Amino acid sequence: MRHPSLKRFQQDDVFTDLLFNALLGFVFMFAIAFLLISVPEKKGEIASKAEMLITVRWADNHPDDVDAIVEDPAGTLIWYYNRDSGLMHLDRDDRGVFADEIKSEGTRIINPINQETVTLRGLQSGEYVINLLHYKAHYRAPLPVTVKVERLNPKVELIYYGDHYLNGTGDEITALRMNLDTTGQVVEVNQLPKSLLLNHRGKLR
Repeated sequence: MRHPSLKRFQQDDVFTDLLFNALLGFVFMFAIAFLLISVPEKKGEIASKAEMLITVRWADNHPDDVDAIVEDPAGTLIWYYNRDSGLMHLDRDDRGVFADEIKSEGTRIINPINQETVTLRGLQSGEYVINLLHYKAHYRAPLPVTVKVERLNPKVELIYYGDHYLNGTGDEITALRMNLDTTGQVVEVNQLPKSLLLNHRGKLR
C-alpha cells in the first residue's frame, strides 16, 4: 500500500501537467492566429494633394446665391458651369439656402453655412484671377463677402484675406489678381477689375 503523502504528490503532478498542457495549447493557438492576421490592402485610396485653397464666404442662412469664379494663367475658368479642369476644382457650388436642407428619419436638418471653396492641386506661373458673381440677390442692401486665399504647402500661409461687397443680381467684381513665378511664389497682387464672364454670358444657368 502506497503512503498517503506519495499519492497526494502524484495527484499534484497530474494537475500541474494538465495545467501546463492547457497553457501550451493556448499559446500555440495564439501564435497560429497571429500568423494568420493579414494587413488589408489599401485599395482605391487616392493621395489627395492641394497647393492652394480659395474660400468664399457670406452670412450664414442668407438666401443670396454667390459664385466664385477663378481663371488660371492658361485662361481656364472654374465656376459652377465648369467645376473641374486641369489643376483646379470647385469643391461645392453653394446656392444660398437652396438645397441646404435634408430630412433624416423625420428630422429636418439645415446646413446654415454659405461657403464655396476652390482647390488648386498644382500651381502654374502667371496670373490667377478670383472674381465674385452675385448670381441671385433677394435684398437691395449690399452683400458682404469675404475671400481668403491660403497656400498649403510646405506649410499653411495666408496669402490674402479681404471683405468685398456685391450689389445685386448680375454684379461681378474682381476680388484678387495674383501673379506667381516659376517656383509658385506669389510675386504680385492687385485688384484691377477684370470681367471673367464677358465672353461666357451664354453659359449662365
